[in-house]
Amino acid sequence: MERTFVAIGALCALLGVAAGAFGAHSLRARLSPDLLAVFETGVRYQMYHALALLAVAWASTRWSSAWLTASGWLFVAGIAIFSGSLYLLTLTGVRWLGAITPIGGVAFLAGWACLALAALRG
Repeated sequence: MERTFVAIGALCALLGVAAGAFGAHSLRARLSPDLLAVFETGVRYQMYHALALLAVAWASTRWSSAWLTASGWLFVAGIAIFSGSLYLLTLTGVRWLGAITPIGGVAFLAGWACLALAALRG
């Protein structure tokens, strides 16, 4: 699993940098400051959790655990749902997408809880 999480984490970080540059250079003139802040929140949480995936991959080299694997997949789901819904909301203006965002936030929280359990139960 460690290679999988390194690869996904690296790709998410790459896409996060690209999204951040896109937001800064292409969206600044097209979005209101409020919507730009929403987009930037998506980028920020994507980058945090891309790094978290790298930490999960590193931890996987130290100990193997179902909790650790669950943590990684929950971070992936959180990035897709949380950040993805914020990107879509800002780019399409479809407001109901904001109702999906908390599901991604819960996935992030569950991922961190699973990572803690993996460390404690090692």
